[in-house]
Amino acid sequence: MIYRFVKIFSSGFSIGAILLFLASCSQYSTRPGAITFHNITSRYNAYFIAEQELAEAEFLLQQAYKDDYNQLLPILYPMDSIASGAVKPQLSNAIEKASIVAERHQNSKWLDNSYIVLGKARLYLGQWADGLEALRFVFANGKDEDDKNDALVLLMRAYIIKEDYSNALGVAEYLSQQPLKKEARLQFYLIKAYLHQNNGEYLTSVAILENTFPLLKKSPETARIHFAAGQMYDLLGQYALANQHYKSVGKNSPSYDLNFYSSMNSLQNRVFLNPDIDLSTVGFDKMLKDRKNEDLKDKIYFTMGLLAEHKDNIPEAISYLGKSAALGNKNPTQKAYTYLHLARINYESLEKFEISKAYYDSALVLLPQGILDYQIVSDRKRALDGFVTQYNIVTKEDSLQRLAKLSSTALDSKLDDIIEAREKARIEEEKRQKAILQASTVVSPVVPSSLPAVAGERRWELYDPNLIEKGKLEFKRQWGNRPLEDDWRRSGKTSTASLAGAASAPQNATPEKAVDDKLVKGSEEWEQVKAVLLKNVPLTDEQWLVSEQAKEEALYQLGKIYRFDLKEDKKAISTFERILQEYPESKHKEELYYLMFLSYGAESAQGLAWKQKLTTAFPHSTYARLVSDKTENGADNNALKNPQVAYENSYQLYARGEYDTALKDIEQNLPAYKGGAFEDKFALLRLFLIGKVRGKEDYTQAISEFLQLYPQSIYLERVKEMQELASGSFGRL
Repeated sequence: MIYRFVKIFSSGFSIGAILLFLASCSQYSTRPGAITFHNITSRYNAYFIAEQELAEAEFLLQQAYKDDYNQLLPILYPMDSIASGAVKPQLSNAIEKASIVAERHQNSKWLDNSYIVLGKARLYLGQWADGLEALRFVFANGKDEDDKNDALVLLMRAYIIKEDYSNALGVAEYLSQQPLKKEARLQFYLIKAYLHQNNGEYLTSVAILENTFPLLKKSPETARIHFAAGQMYDLLGQYALANQHYKSVGKNSPSYDLNFYSSMNSLQNRVFLNPDIDLSTVGFDKMLKDRKNEDLKDKIYFTMGLLAEHKDNIPEAISYLGKSAALGNKNPTQKAYTYLHLARINYESLEKFEISKAYYDSALVLLPQGILDYQIVSDRKRALDGFVTQYNIVTKEDSLQRLAKLSSTALDSKLDDIIEAREKARIEEEKRQKAILQASTVVSPVVPSSLPAVAGERRWELYDPNLIEKGKLEFKRQWGNRPLEDDWRRSGKTSTASLAGAASAPQNATPEKAVDDKLVKGSEEWEQVKAVLLKNVPLTDEQWLVSEQAKEEALYQLGKIYRFDLKEDKKAISTFERILQEYPESKHKEELYYLMFLSYGAESAQGLAWKQKLTTAFPHSTYARLVSDKTENGADNNALKNPQVAYENSYQLYARGEYDTALKDIEQNLPAYKGGAFEDKFALLRLFLIGKVRGKEDYTQAISEFLQLYPQSIYLERVKEMQELASGSFGRL
């Protein structure tokens, strides 16, 4: 009996002790036993698992990330929510486990660490608001200064990714005054260097990295950072310093590709440092013979092409770049860069604009949309589309007008020469096409007909230039060399293609001959072709006037493309000057004065001279008001008050649909708002109104002017979006 009582009592005492112990382990308790319990439980359960899941996710992301060595490598790997989708299970699990600490272990010393893991995982998933809130919570409520600094370092990185550089710099300034642990100091230096790299401040970035390298351990990651430092020194023109870092890449266990590209950049810098060196002695031949570089030969030839261009050997550069393109099937991104350089050389050095446009077209298809150059290439390709059209019109009309100035005998002889040259070119082209069909079976996609065909994998027929060439050949044999236009089969329809010179001739509706069936001079068919050519020559006053009008308008459009799209002010100025010289009474005269003012710059002597011409010759024009320092009624701009009221009045006119009145009001008084806080706001409203009243051409030009005149405007991103929409389908706003 006594034994049973003792047993019951002991059992009850044990249960009570356990309950008492658990009660004392509340997450809000400040007792040492409770704190110890929650420290151990949170550290070796929830936090440990969360930390491991996050580490695994970061490792997998780094393994999956593909560096583009033709671009400046970011010092830190990006936090890309799209790429993070592949590791969402790990990140979600990290969030779940880290949240357990926040929910059940409030008195644990691992609470701050768990919030940091939680914030970082959310940043990877693109949950920026929640991620930033978790990090700010640690800074505001954290109990450990080291944890607070770790949270701030990560917060600084998040601000950089979101391009909030002012806040990032503010955090950096605070952290620079804090006593950081070695690991936190290392991360801070790397993120600070990353901040200046993103801002294009490469000198500051590499200066920070120079102080960071002693803290880094030997690793592939350190090799990657050395490569980024070398690239930034290259951009600064410090090739010797760059080569020191490229040499350090090989000492830090790099991947084969990273080591290869480092060697390539180093060899390239040897040529920059010693321009007289022969490319054959640099070491490229040895790299080409190395079988490990079989898949990287395209990059070797690409670099040799760049160096040949640097030495002003354009034919050799084109030859090397052509070899790079021919080997680029396994690396479409590299092939895209090769096409870009071929496009640039053909545009800048050779002025072969149609070939340049074809290369830009192909590069744009192969180029990854995420890279920094993509939008630049896209804009240039779009500009060249219009440029080639207008340039061909000018070239054609110049050629036709030169023919019109010849005597009848000289003209007849010249037309014979053109037909003969055309026949020779036709036969050579068809022979080339037949050779392509016989030499290869399948080629790479999206290669213009002017580019070399490359053997490769099977593609869809419409992406197969081999089949396209075959189709063109069959078409030409049956229908002739016809332009791309509607109703091309209508009988008697002639073409107005370019007469660029003696070696070229306009296309026409006369059927082409087979390779072995050459046109005979003096034959009926020959005379028919000559008649078609002669029909395009402006021999009458009426035809000459039409030709002059077409050339003037094409020159006007060409000059604006140079000015606003290609950003080539010198060529724009020479084009505008040509219009004013050849067409002194041009209908675009007042706008040309304004464009000359913009092209020279408002602060230059030439710009001020054109401003004076504009305000003197056209004092009441819209363009004069845009450059004037006074309003239309002569009052000084500074005398106008209440820009807010003026803006509201103009906006009310816009809202009521009185677009013409609102536009006239803004353009008359826009000079009054110069230098004020409302200037770009009025200019933005003017864009909307021009879109309503004047149509696409004036609208796109006004957008380009806004981007030029207000590069710091808070509305800049919105205007860029408007520009993208305008470049596609244009509709009323």
